[in-house]
Amino acid sequence: MINQERLVANFIEMVKVSSETRKEGDFAKKLKAILEELGLEVYVDNAGEVVGSNTGNIIAKLKGTIKKEPVLFCCHMDTVTPGVNINPVIKDGTIYSDGTTVLGADNKAGIACIIEAIRHIKEENIPHGPIELAFTIAEEGGLFGAKNLDYSRINSKMAYVLDSGGDPGQVVIKGPAQDKIVAKIIGKPAHAGVAPEEGISAIVVAAHAITNMNLLRIDEETTANVGVINGGQVTNIVCPEVEIKAEARSLNIEKLDAQTNHMVKCIEEACEKFGAKAQIDVERMYGPFNVKEDDEVVNKVKVACEALGLKFYASSTGGGSDTNVLNQFGIKAVNLGIGERKPHTLEEHIHIKDMVDVAKLVVELMK
Repeated sequence: MINQERLVANFIEMVKVSSETRKEGDFAKKLKAILEELGLEVYVDNAGEVVGSNTGNIIAKLKGTIKKEPVLFCCHMDTVTPGVNINPVIKDGTIYSDGTTVLGADNKAGIACIIEAIRHIKEENIPHGPIELAFTIAEEGGLFGAKNLDYSRINSKMAYVLDSGGDPGQVVIKGPAQDKIVAKIIGKPAHAGVAPEEGISAIVVAAHAITNMNLLRIDEETTANVGVINGGQVTNIVCPEVEIKAEARSLNIEKLDAQTNHMVKCIEEACEKFGAKAQIDVERMYGPFNVKEDDEVVNKVKVACEALGLKFYASSTGGGSDTNVLNQFGIKAVNLGIGERKPHTLEEHIHIKDMVDVAKLVVELMK
C-alpha cells in the first residue's frame, strides 16, 4: 500500500522549500539528498549555467531488478511566483496554500508521487526494470531546463511527464507548438500639444496592428494572444516606441506558420500605413507532439489504470510542457494527469486521494 501519511508529509515539506524559476538550488539540494538516500545514482547537469539558474537539472537512476527497457519519469522543480514562504493548509482531504502564494503542486506533487512510488517498490521488493528520473529547472515560461538537459545521460526511449491538471488516468497525447513574437515599433516623437502632426505615435500603430489581428481562439487546433504592451512615459509626447509581446500556438505546424505570419504582417502593414518602423523577432519556443493512442507508452497507462480501477482517457492540450521537448529529442513521451487544480493561482490545490492514485499509477508503470 502507498503510505498516504508519508506522501502528504513529504509533499508539504517539499513545497515549503522555495524554488521559483531559476532559483531552484535549495530544493535541488534537498531532492538530491533524498534520492541518494534511496540508493539512486544522482547527477546534476550544467543546464543552470546556460539558463541562469542556481542549479542544473537533476538526473537520477535506479538499477532494475529484472531485464527490461528503462523508463523515464519527469517533473519540473520550479514554481511560478509568488512561491516563497508557502504555507500549506489541509482541509477536507485537500491541500491548499494559505492564499498568499501558489501551492506548488505544479509540479512538486508529481515529484512527491514519484519519490513515494520508489520508496514503495523498494520496501515491498517489487520487481522493476531500470528507472530514470529527470527533474528539470526553468520549465515555467519556456521549458528551458528540458531544452538543455544532458540527454547523453538518458537511456530511456519512453517517458512519462507528471504535469497535467487532469484526473489520474488522463494521458495527454497531443500538444501544440508555440511561437513567441516580440515586436518593437519605432515611431517619431513630437510635442503632443504644439506639433502632434510632426510625430508618429507608436501606440496608434500598435493599436492598428492588433485590431487587425485574428486573436484568441482561431480554431480547434490554434490559439493566439497579445499578452504584453509596453510604451510611453508621459502624455505630452507623441509616443516614439512600443514593444509588443505575443504568442501563437497550434497542434498543426502549417496553421502555426500561417497564424504567426499573419500577426507579423499586421504589424508590418500598420507600420507602412503610418510611416513607422518595426523590429520583429519570432522564436519557435518548442515543437508539437502527437503520440498515437495505441502506442506502447499509452497502452501501458491504460493497462495500469485498469489494474487500479482508474478511468483512462486520452486527451490533447493547448499548453506546453517538458513533454514537447522530450519528444523533440527522440523520447516518446506523454503527460499524465495528476490533479493539479487551478495552477498558477493563489487558489491552487490538490486532493490527497488524487496524489495517492498517482503514486499507485507510477508504481504500476515502474513495474
